[in-house]
Amino acid sequence: MLLFPALAALGLATQCQSSKPATTASAATVAPAAAPAAPKEYRYETVPGDPLQVRIYKLDNGLTVYLSDYKDAPRIQTYVAVRAGSKNDPATATGLAHYLEHMVFKGTSKLGTQDWAKEKVELDKIEALYEVYRGQRNDPAARKRTYHQIDSISGVAARYAVPNEYDKVMGAIGAKGSNAHTSNEETVYQEDIPSNQLEKWAAIQAERLQEMVPHLFHTELEAVYEEKNRGLDTDSWKQREVLDAALYPTHPYGTQTTIGTIEHLQNPSITEIKKYFTQYYVPSNVALCLSGDLDYDQTIRLIDKSFGSLPGKPAPAFTPPVEKPITAPINLEVLGPQAENVVVGFRLPGKATRDALRLKMLDAILSNGQAGLMDLDLNQQQKVLQAYSSFEPMVDYSTHTLQGAPRQGQKLEEVKALMLAELDKVKQGNFPDWLIPAIINNDKLDRTKRYESNEARASAMYEAFIERVDWKDYLKQQDDFATITKAEVVKFANDNYGQNYVTVFKRNGVDPNKVKVVKPAITPVPANRDAASAYYKQLTAMPSSELQPVFVDYKKDIQQTEIKPGLPLYYTHNAENGLFNLSYVVELGTNNDPRWGLAADYLQYLGAGKYSAEQLQQEFYKLGCSFNVTSGSDRISMTLNGLDDNLQPALQLFEQLLNAPKPDAAALKNMVAGILKSRQDAKLSKQVILNAALVNYVKYGPKNPFTNILSEKELKALKPEQLTALIKKLPTYQHRVLYYGPRPQEGTVAVLKAEHRTPAKLTSVPAAKDFAEQPLKDKKVYWVDYNMVQAEILFLTKGDLYSKDLVPTVALYNEYFGGGMGSIVFQDLRESKALAYSAYSGYSNANKLGRSNYNLSYIGTQSDKLPEAMAGMEALLTDMPVAEANLEIAKNAIRNSISTERITKGNVLLSYERARRLGLDYDLRRDVYASTQKMTFDELKKFQQAKIKGQNQVILVIGSKDRLNFKELAKYGTVQQLTLKEIFGY
Repeated sequence: MLLFPALAALGLATQCQSSKPATTASAATVAPAAAPAAPKEYRYETVPGDPLQVRIYKLDNGLTVYLSDYKDAPRIQTYVAVRAGSKNDPATATGLAHYLEHMVFKGTSKLGTQDWAKEKVELDKIEALYEVYRGQRNDPAARKRTYHQIDSISGVAARYAVPNEYDKVMGAIGAKGSNAHTSNEETVYQEDIPSNQLEKWAAIQAERLQEMVPHLFHTELEAVYEEKNRGLDTDSWKQREVLDAALYPTHPYGTQTTIGTIEHLQNPSITEIKKYFTQYYVPSNVALCLSGDLDYDQTIRLIDKSFGSLPGKPAPAFTPPVEKPITAPINLEVLGPQAENVVVGFRLPGKATRDALRLKMLDAILSNGQAGLMDLDLNQQQKVLQAYSSFEPMVDYSTHTLQGAPRQGQKLEEVKALMLAELDKVKQGNFPDWLIPAIINNDKLDRTKRYESNEARASAMYEAFIERVDWKDYLKQQDDFATITKAEVVKFANDNYGQNYVTVFKRNGVDPNKVKVVKPAITPVPANRDAASAYYKQLTAMPSSELQPVFVDYKKDIQQTEIKPGLPLYYTHNAENGLFNLSYVVELGTNNDPRWGLAADYLQYLGAGKYSAEQLQQEFYKLGCSFNVTSGSDRISMTLNGLDDNLQPALQLFEQLLNAPKPDAAALKNMVAGILKSRQDAKLSKQVILNAALVNYVKYGPKNPFTNILSEKELKALKPEQLTALIKKLPTYQHRVLYYGPRPQEGTVAVLKAEHRTPAKLTSVPAAKDFAEQPLKDKKVYWVDYNMVQAEILFLTKGDLYSKDLVPTVALYNEYFGGGMGSIVFQDLRESKALAYSAYSGYSNANKLGRSNYNLSYIGTQSDKLPEAMAGMEALLTDMPVAEANLEIAKNAIRNSISTERITKGNVLLSYERARRLGLDYDLRRDVYASTQKMTFDELKKFQQAKIKGQNQVILVIGSKDRLNFKELAKYGTVQQLTLKEIFGY
């Protein structure tokens, strides 16, 4: 190891590493050959005591590489992080960084094209026409003619393109979570890849960084239009835009949004996008962040091989505008159909400062989910429906928000006042001295939990890169956080929180500014499903080592014993850290009695023994532990988790609460009022309306698990003792105990024998109410009126009862047909026809024996595209396209995914719980892995024709009655409007 004094002084150890092959001496000596070139040495930085053991390399061209070896599974989480976000957009072309993110998935002059020479001629024409188009803003007729030319030439260019070829590559190598995001500061591309596919990943990512080619530009632009429309239909999105604009009237954080304005989206410039790519997508502005099962030396050599030839040059510097102080409160409002709430926002210093750590502490004092001032004073005491604090640390500034939802009859102004009063308590130092040390301990605990995930580990690396903080200093922030004092927080609060805030009231009403992106005339482009570029063929032909799957063996991986006769313990050992998770699971729920859900919710407002509800939450927080009791339709889970050293005292508190909760009439009255308000708010949520209320109505009829609730009269008649009596009965029913943690099995049994209070003999669980599934024999179209720009549509078909024998076929069908960005549905409806931002279809297996499978297909689109969208989805469901290349990709995706998945840690118990509900005693992935590789397209087609095509189908639609095309809907069945009362049951 070579230690460089300058870096040693900073606490960094810089090493030189080389990978020289081992040599052996020969007995027979011949004339010495010329000495081979010495292997390249790679210097890297490390930080002593780094829990992630990160190595940071810098390639000769300026590319930064962060590597962390974490062998949880033979997979690697990868991020390609670019210091280029919406704040770097030209003011005349907002949304550019985000749109470029979409285009980087389209390929290059090698990837995504069958004949680049011919395609380039057409793409150059399209680029030039868009510049003409931008200059015709005041001449609609000329614009229409120009766009017609763009559309026509795009059809010619598309003949040479290979849509979704990047996604096909990623699918073929078994990548998961293929995605990207753009925000104010950054654009980040992510993949979770098998460790044996690292070389292919590096090759294709380096290829993407070399150039941006606008394959299929105008259809992808339409997808971004749809993304914009989704935002226009989301009140919280609009509310945040208004808040940012007021907080940052000068800085791009507020003057331009990440997705861009409608004006700029409708006048795109390929020339500007290329210019942006050339300026910002350069090695010195990019970091590769990898965490997983990797070999440091081999990985950096592979990365250098692919990325080292990229030409290095500096990226443009960004000089942030300086905002003037806000000297008086600013009050604004947003109107829309969704539930009312209020947001109060403050502008604070950027995240690479100690002030950012002070803000983090202040935020946790206000709201940490358990023992914060807002948690206990507002939520625990039910003074509001819900309130919380959150902050968004950015490079130049940070935004701190207080957000609250009102109770029935409560004014938003009162919610605001209550939240600001909690902030005033911080300014006065009116919070307990133990809270800051507890926050510090829980922060360490949360960090330990996070670092069990490769995604979180790699995310930490790219965050450090984006904010231009040395890894040493990034880690030191965690230590610095632990040094913050109460006096420091109080001073920070008084220095930074006064009348300098913006309030945005989200009220119910019709948005007078509501607009939509106008539908352009787009001719569908060919999908070219069986086409492949020479680059694709070459890349996928690269050899890679074969990884073998490892399946869970429940008998070996879970130790089963009894705490006492009739009370089983399922145990798995945590060998990594000092955290535990303990659950009591009872097979009953709201299908037995809807009051079970109320009892579970009521528990959070109750005290026990010498502790009030507030004190109980504080005691758990001090111990670094938390509890949760949840009731589903047929299962209740009582869960305790946290620091295993404190398991026994935390369990004593938990058992006291379960066995002797104190009835609280005021808490129940407030909870009932909150439930009634939440029910009203649910009717304002399009997601709840479509995906919960409507789906349940169609599957089960008006009486269904979703509507199986107490009436308002029954709720108000409830007595506290009725719910506490139910809570006390929970430990008396037959149940099982699940434990994942570092404590030995014998020690776990001993603690549970000592602390888990149960009767001598457990009681059998009572029978549950059965909700019979409807036959869905008639073709119907149910619709619900909702004031929105888009229409959202579900196609629902009932399948057979669950059978494990069908699971492998379903897995391959879903992967091929409707699962991801490389699927048939996505290619056809988004890539080819530009009908939606989101479209998918899947045949879902039931999660319990005796229940039916369902095929569910979704598309969200502009209302005026509804005819084409519905026809497009129906055509695919009726006649599944044949694409042998896609089928092979789907098979490879399943094989590579399963062979590199590892069900470990607490997930072993969760996997077992899912299996037992389906009557299984083994890991069903074994069957999927073995069977899917042998399947032919004929078998898949047979499944599709028997289970999907021509089946009785019900269509569910949510949209505005003023925009929906009812004549078109009638083509698919009898059209029936449903009221909210009909589908919600109240």
